[in-house]
Amino acid sequence: MRFKTLTYMSTKHVLLGVNIDHSATVRQARYRENSLDRGLMVEPDPVDFALAAQRAGADAITLHLREDRRHIQDSDVYRMIEMIQVPMNLEMAANDEMTRVAIEVKPAVVLLVPESREEVTTEGGLDVVAHRNRVETVIAAMKENGIATSLFIDPEPAQIDMAAELGAEYVELHTGSFANAYYGSNMEAELTKLKHGAVRAHDAGIKVNAGHGINYTNVRHAREIPWLHEMNIGHSIVSRSLFVGVEEAVREMKARMNNIIR
Repeated sequence: MRFKTLTYMSTKHVLLGVNIDHSATVRQARYRENSLDRGLMVEPDPVDFALAAQRAGADAITLHLREDRRHIQDSDVYRMIEMIQVPMNLEMAANDEMTRVAIEVKPAVVLLVPESREEVTTEGGLDVVAHRNRVETVIAAMKENGIATSLFIDPEPAQIDMAAELGAEYVELHTGSFANAYYGSNMEAELTKLKHGAVRAHDAGIKVNAGHGINYTNVRHAREIPWLHEMNIGHSIVSRSLFVGVEEAVREMKARMNNIIR
């Protein structure tokens, strides 16, 4: 399949945040009811996965402590912050319980995401406009504790403008629609939305991240989103790790997302 030439390829080095959630999904598939979450026969350990990703050059570690604890557990979060030497990006719902955890753990960044118990993984961006009061409360709590806030949003002008109004330091543009359309006729339209959203966020003084559905193939087009600071990528890296190992999977993704020939 051939794509048209796309405009304004960024030359800025983009950071890689490795989302390690699905390493914990593998563990929970076997040991969900086990009294231990690591050690002895319990494997894999998400912290070990994160440390391997760090050795390979991951610029940050991302993990999502869900309300139903379907993959990452509380102990993973508390051990992770003690052991990794790169910033932690803690994905979480904008509620009181997760705010308490974030204040105790003090990650570098919290990423506020929508959360539904029915979804397999986070689908769609957080509606910051509809949930303004709740999001504003969390952002204020994070600022008081020296924690930056990122908002996982669709690249819609109203969402970006609200993120700026509420004082979020980052937005993470939801790239799921682009990824789902990648082999269809709507791919370029979805990519254009992301480009426009990134420019709007940057012009509002917000750092621009991107994530969801980015993989080893579509990353070459996702890389064209201007003003990108960081991509957060999980499922594709965990999947590739099954064949080549964690460190090679991370190195390969970093090379592809920054146009480095290996």
